[in-house]
Amino acid sequence: MDYLFIKTIHIISSTILFGTGIGTAFFMWWANKTGDLNAKAYAAHTTVIADLLFTTPTVIIQPVSGIILVNMLGYNYSDLWLTLTYIGYIIAGGCWLPVVWIQIQLRNIALEALKQQTLLPEKYYKLFKLWFYLGWPAFISLIIIFFLMVFKPL
Repeated sequence: MDYLFIKTIHIISSTILFGTGIGTAFFMWWANKTGDLNAKAYAAHTTVIADLLFTTPTVIIQPVSGIILVNMLGYNYSDLWLTLTYIGYIIAGGCWLPVVWIQIQLRNIALEALKQQTLLPEKYYKLFKLWFYLGWPAFISLIIIFFLMVFKPL
């Protein structure tokens, strides 16, 4: 396989992963600052779709392309920068998996409240707070991983 092709796939995939994450997080957070149930339901619904279409494939592409690059470049899998990358990816993934479930719950609760024309229950706000707090370790981990990708030893 061509090194530059795999590297390009890896960079584009990481950009989509990070961009979708920060974009949907901002979209959900901003919609939830409003008192508009329609905005909250739409944001939650769209975020679930974005995670399915963009985040899920890149979560798979990243480690696959990363492993190929490590092999092509002859790095040792136990190098410190790679070990820190694995830890960061595990932290981000460990936060992302419950976040996906929470987003689906938020979407379902908001759509049900719209359908029933009722206020959002307290459960929605508790889940949203958890969703918000889980996003930070994932975000910080991905920033560190970007740093490690750029400043890795040559």
